[in-house]
Amino acid sequence: MLRGRLVRFAFCFVSLAFSLTAANAAVPIPKPPSINARAFILVDHQSGRTLAAHNGATQMEPASITKLMTAYIAFEALREKRLSLTEEVQVSENAWRTGGSASGGSTTFLEVHSRVPVEVLIKGMIIQSGNDATLALAEKIGGTDQGFAQIMNEYARRLGMKNTNFENSWGAPGAKHYSTAEDLATLSRALIRDFPEYYRYYSEREFTWNKHTQPNRNGLLARDPSVDGIKTGHTKSAGYGLASSAKRGDMRLISVVLGTDGFKAREDASATLLNYGFTFFETVKAKSATDVVLKPEVYKGEQDRVTLVPARDVWVTVGRGAGAKLTTTATVKQPLIAPIKAGQALGELTISDGTDVVAKVPLVAQAAVPEGGWWTRMVDSISLWMN
Repeated sequence: MLRGRLVRFAFCFVSLAFSLTAANAAVPIPKPPSINARAFILVDHQSGRTLAAHNGATQMEPASITKLMTAYIAFEALREKRLSLTEEVQVSENAWRTGGSASGGSTTFLEVHSRVPVEVLIKGMIIQSGNDATLALAEKIGGTDQGFAQIMNEYARRLGMKNTNFENSWGAPGAKHYSTAEDLATLSRALIRDFPEYYRYYSEREFTWNKHTQPNRNGLLARDPSVDGIKTGHTKSAGYGLASSAKRGDMRLISVVLGTDGFKAREDASATLLNYGFTFFETVKAKSATDVVLKPEVYKGEQDRVTLVPARDVWVTVGRGAGAKLTTTATVKQPLIAPIKAGQALGELTISDGTDVVAKVPLVAQAAVPEGGWWTRMVDSISLWMN
């Protein structure tokens, strides 16, 4: 017996729209504050939305903020057990001479040819911004600093850092050593997202090695208890930079400030950006990856319907107060014909704040729908033909 169903063919859509909660007035959002820096960006960690930016895609010298990528690669080596925190690394003369105290740069005061645990090198790189510790790690993982830079550039490509190129692991100036505020924010998000077990190092306030105790160079850690990272940078040509992150409640923001004229200037600029974001925006989970959005009909399958869910958790950042009036619209291409694979994209979920579209995410099959038997396929073929 034929199933009575209305069919709309490819590029026709069946949609469902509904409000998440009752409407509420949003707080008016002023323009981003004026920041005395060559470039800056403020992004929400969960949603990735840019809340403020100036010269965000302009290539600039990242200085020691470069070490975020060195850390990212070291953390992955730890996760994959190619390194261990207790493993000892011999400090080469190159690492000692180039990055040690004699160089005049940031140092962990490592001794040449000494054997130092990986965890000490990681803390020295993160907390003290030690060039010697960074070089020792890079040489351990990449053989040479130049070889490690090639690995860094491959990781940058994978992470979508389109305007970045590294020549070294520790942030020395170079004609082909550059990044952008936007790319460094992308890297910061990836570091926090992918390695929460190691991100904790960025909030440590001081570190001692070889009888030298040095404070974390990120002064925001002392000024704002919600700040838990991330990395400072400075050279004469780059000026003073800071990638920072703060979490207040369930909302985490990341700011990157490049090219300020001093320690305090980079901290003040970062604090101003973070406060602006937390004051005028909120981040809410519009949908979870397990939320059932639609159950449209399927033809020629063992089941008559397929359950559609978002491809991932959907976080959106909107003006404070606007989260209460989010609406969602689900669209599905028709007809849906088995077989359907689990995770197959079959539609799209659109999130709106009442004025603008703030997110789009694929709708995917929660479970597979295998092809039905010959009788089901024949009956549904006739049904499709008749419609």
